[in-house]
Amino acid sequence: MTTPLKPIRKAVFPVAGLGTRFLPATKAVPKEMLTVVDRPVIQHVVDEARAAGIEHFVFVTGRNKGVIEDHFDSQYELERTLADRGKKAELEQLMSELPAAGQASFTRQQAPLGLGHAVWCARDIVGDEPFAVLLPDMLHYADKPCLAEMIEAYNAHGGNHIAVAPVPDDQTHMYGIVGVEDRAAKVSKITSMVEKPPKGTAPSNLHVTGRYILQPQIFDLLAKQERGAGNEIQLTDAMIRLAATPGQTFFADRFDGKIYDTGSKIGFLTANVAYALARPDIGPALKAEIKALLG
Repeated sequence: MTTPLKPIRKAVFPVAGLGTRFLPATKAVPKEMLTVVDRPVIQHVVDEARAAGIEHFVFVTGRNKGVIEDHFDSQYELERTLADRGKKAELEQLMSELPAAGQASFTRQQAPLGLGHAVWCARDIVGDEPFAVLLPDMLHYADKPCLAEMIEAYNAHGGNHIAVAPVPDDQTHMYGIVGVEDRAAKVSKITSMVEKPPKGTAPSNLHVTGRYILQPQIFDLLAKQERGAGNEIQLTDAMIRLAATPGQTFFADRFDGKIYDTGSKIGFLTANVAYALARPDIGPALKAEIKALLG
């Protein structure tokens, strides 16, 4: 008899990074709180997780990140002021986006030891169940949320899943790349994983886009605290070891929407323009302003 799959209920958001590429803006404001149009980057990513059915949001924070916790908390003074001023729509929006009591957890990564270490810091909150990881820098824009597609693939195949998207062959050395059984398939078994392969050696042109569904056994491997590139504990290294474990299959889930790397200045600016243009309330006016700027 086949054991039923455990549902994906929890998502981990590693938000402890320093955001040095955006100094001085990030000297006092976490990079995850920089806004794409009128929503912080982290809110866009949490929206994606919520739309995919995630029930528990786990934030791995660092020093000076308290404002992220405040953002996902109730603010009585603001809510009371909006109510007194009759701003019903604004108040309803704020309240609808608040995590329910006990639905958000925050844990501290005391030292910048890498993405693998950040995920490991969430081990006791996640427990013995499969979970999602969403990198806040990477915004995935599509009619259907990336994580929702991944959970559908997980429900169909089980195992571990990594979101991927194609990049030009001459850029594969800049990314984590996976080899797959079928490059054209929407979901395909992963045959190899390599971080920033030398030019001409990549097993495919499918790069890892910052969305994962992982089995809890990854925590046992991360607990060994083995350091890799940059003298950090790398999630990719642990995934490679997990993939070599009997019964642990990895799948590549191809994402066909747009991806914006808000960790880079160009990606951040492009995301702001793209998300604003897609909004019916401000898109037409912005388009006219852009045309005027371009002369």
